[in-house]
Amino acid sequence: MQNSIDTPANPGPLGLEEVLHEFRAAGALLEGHFILSSGRHSGTYLEKNKVFMDPARTARLAHALAQKVQATVKGDIDIVVAPAVGGIIPGYEMARQLGLKSMFTEREEGKFVLRRNFVLEPNARVLMVEDIVTTGLSSRECLAAIREAGGNPVAAACFVDRSGGKADLGVPLVPLAQLDVSSYAPDELPEALAAIPAVKPGSRNLKA
Repeated sequence: MQNSIDTPANPGPLGLEEVLHEFRAAGALLEGHFILSSGRHSGTYLEKNKVFMDPARTARLAHALAQKVQATVKGDIDIVVAPAVGGIIPGYEMARQLGLKSMFTEREEGKFVLRRNFVLEPNARVLMVEDIVTTGLSSRECLAAIREAGGNPVAAACFVDRSGGKADLGVPLVPLAQLDVSSYAPDELPEALAAIPAVKPGSRNLKA
């Protein structure tokens, strides 16, 4: 029996429409009124957990992103680090695809840190992996935690960059797909969006 996780159905690069197809097929491309983890509002939300609950789909996407990382990032990568909670599954699968070990940061008193006896070798070359990048806030916080732990973040990777390339992480960002999705400050909502009740998905405000 063929192992669909270890052998992705599409071993080559994935284009934007192919990535969006995976999200649509998982019921993860949502329309409505959403409050993002950044605090901004949007009419589009990518419910990535519906994607990552499927190991085969996650493997296909991570395989394609790993290929892109290998073609883009110069020099060796020693380890993958991701922010909890949303980055744990994609970070682990990216590490598996790259043949590396995986760690994750967690919030302690509101700040990302390495816990659970995770220790970075001094100056270890780290790939930081996110699920979705919007403003890049959680990514920058995770990168700061990596530096404080003695690591050297050489690049970041994400499954979808919904900033349209505008997010500045301070290190090169390798996205599998890039979208330019409008988002708004709470006091700048378009009339049509303001007329829809807002929901707040995500886990940033959950207490550890």
